[in-house]
Amino acid sequence: MYQKISAIIAIFISCLTGCAVISMPLLPPSRPLQEKVIAGEGTDKILMLDISGIISTEDKSSLGGLKKEPSIVARIKEELKLAQADKDIKALILRINSPGGMVTASDILHHEISQFKKATGAKVVACMLEMGTSGAYYVATSADNIIAHPTTVTGSVGVMILKLNLNGLMQKIGIQDETIKSGAKKDILFPLRSMTHDERKLVQQIVDHLQKRFLQVVRQGRPNMSQSELEQIADGRILDSQKALELGLIDQIGYMDDAIESAKQLAGLTQARVIIYRTPSSQKGNIYAQSQGAAFQANPVQSYLNGLLPSLNPYFMYLWSP
Repeated sequence: MYQKISAIIAIFISCLTGCAVISMPLLPPSRPLQEKVIAGEGTDKILMLDISGIISTEDKSSLGGLKKEPSIVARIKEELKLAQADKDIKALILRINSPGGMVTASDILHHEISQFKKATGAKVVACMLEMGTSGAYYVATSADNIIAHPTTVTGSVGVMILKLNLNGLMQKIGIQDETIKSGAKKDILFPLRSMTHDERKLVQQIVDHLQKRFLQVVRQGRPNMSQSELEQIADGRILDSQKALELGLIDQIGYMDDAIESAKQLAGLTQARVIIYRTPSSQKGNIYAQSQGAAFQANPVQSYLNGLLPSLNPYFMYLWSP
């Protein structure tokens, strides 16, 4: 803190005197992740990964935009790379608290975790906390065992794309759309006009294709689900943990301690250290503490409002948005 204040004062004085100063960073540079043991003992390890907040490939900002944290996709990729080099890691726990997010980001996480399993033979357990819906559930299907807390909200298997029609508002305040475009459908989903029937049909085809992929991923990850059970959840409904258990979306209802025991059993371990990756300056962790970067994505509602709505950009999303 003293260094930050000194740097600011130095810049202020230089502006008054016209003297040159040596450039100094206001924030310390990012440091490499370090392993921290949060539970257990022994040689073998179980790595806990945070999947929280909106799932996106976009970096997160904090401290008034001065500090950047890697996106959840970049962070998980980095942690999996470290884990793959550690032969003592026998299992992963995906600690999920997310409403979902972008289609591609969700698919990347599912792919990276699946590839890690193939490369290492490690077992994966997903444990959902407050919510594990839509894209977050998509990621959870990469696990060998899915556990939900008694109060978890899950499901919302489906696709959506945000489309606002501001045409009426623009007319009221005297703003007209005079967009110049190369083709009739170049500005499809543009918020300043209504969609045509053909445009809606085109977008619906993409949504249906992405929904089909979602259901294929669920069927692959949950082979014991019947077709009728799959059809029940295909409308995007949310489920409590008990109903999710009945329909086969999850394997059991429990807590983080149960997830740890499940990971040990699947990996054939009698004891293991549960670890997370954190920056050296992070506080001491426990099984409910977030890993590096997760705090910047912990509030899904705020992330959604601040990150998606102001831009008005159309995103295809595996997202539960109440």
